[in-house]
Amino acid sequence: MRPTGRLHLGHYLGVIKNWLKLQEEHQCKFFIADWHALTNKYKETDSLKENIRQMIIDWLSCGIDPEKATLFIQSGVKEHAELSLLFSMITPKSWLELNPSYKDLKFNLYYQYLRDFLAGKQIKIIQTPPPQPYEEALEKSTGKQKSKIFEDYLREAFHKAFYNQKGIDFKGFKDVLIKFGIQKKIAQEVVKNLEEGDVGKDIDTVGFLAYPVLQAADILIYKADTVPVGEDQLPHIELTREIARRFNNLYEPVFPEPQALLTEEAKLPGIDGRKMSKSYNNAIYLSDDEETVNSKVLQMKTDPQRVRKTDPGNPEVCIVFDYHTIFTDSQTVSEINAKCRNAEIGCVECKKILAESLNNFLQPIRERRKEIEADIHRYEKIFEEGTEKARAVASETMSEVRKAMKLWQF
Repeated sequence: MRPTGRLHLGHYLGVIKNWLKLQEEHQCKFFIADWHALTNKYKETDSLKENIRQMIIDWLSCGIDPEKATLFIQSGVKEHAELSLLFSMITPKSWLELNPSYKDLKFNLYYQYLRDFLAGKQIKIIQTPPPQPYEEALEKSTGKQKSKIFEDYLREAFHKAFYNQKGIDFKGFKDVLIKFGIQKKIAQEVVKNLEEGDVGKDIDTVGFLAYPVLQAADILIYKADTVPVGEDQLPHIELTREIARRFNNLYEPVFPEPQALLTEEAKLPGIDGRKMSKSYNNAIYLSDDEETVNSKVLQMKTDPQRVRKTDPGNPEVCIVFDYHTIFTDSQTVSEINAKCRNAEIGCVECKKILAESLNNFLQPIRERRKEIEADIHRYEKIFEEGTEKARAVASETMSEVRKAMKLWQF
């Protein structure tokens, strides 16, 4: 995990919760990927050490156990960098340029800029009828589902317009903007800003293009046979397998071809309905105190059609209810569902119940956090010991690699 800031509830549900299960069943290695944090945050190193320290606290307070898994810091195992360098010598550049995750990450930066730019000018994209299967899905959906389906359609339409066989196609992107009801003058301004501005420049580096090679080294240096990932990370695992296969064919069979262990990532929106993110200032952090949680829950958006307490509500389009389904007991969730639809419970009361549920969930984490913070140097030492343990394994692998490649043995 990259140390780019404090962990929030989205991190817990999407990653940590799964790790807690895996450490009970497998020999796991969990590491703080500080080198990977530099791929697009290379200008922001002042907070890196503190972010690492906070990640140590977050992991341990959630229950990640150094007795059950090896916990370490990536940059403390220099062998990762050595293996990444050697892999880069045999990895075709086209493999990296064609990596769909790289293209998607770049597009996401441009697309987010577009959405923020249009929102700042209070411009809405015209909801033109999309083709099948989106049209069929829209007919069967309502409210929040309908908005998400249309947003998915927009992303796909703009993504297709953004890339052609030769790479980024700004003209095609501008034409699609106009097709979706954006004035020609505004569309030209957007494209000019994208072409000449700083959007996306932070990832136009060798390090970012080649980060899947470093990721392959992270995995293969421990001869991992299984890697837990979300579906969007599957291309990276396949690239890791290809690099292992290429190395084994060129030299000697040193590396296994790891399998992906698909994990279902719970998608939890931020308090404003957008993706939970530090950059949006819409996250509930694992380190938030009770008062902060109460305040953030009261800011949550609810059913926009429910103006008064006496109006029936629709839980399906309410962020607060999304949280209830995860953090509140099932009986209370059923009661809230029925009462909301019948206007028997107000949004403020509903939010107070959610705040209590969230604070109950976070309380054990807070208590553990206090213990760790009070003796932080001891827990930092645990990661240093884990780093030494990881380095011993990595060093053995690198001896095999150097021998296989017939490099000079020092």
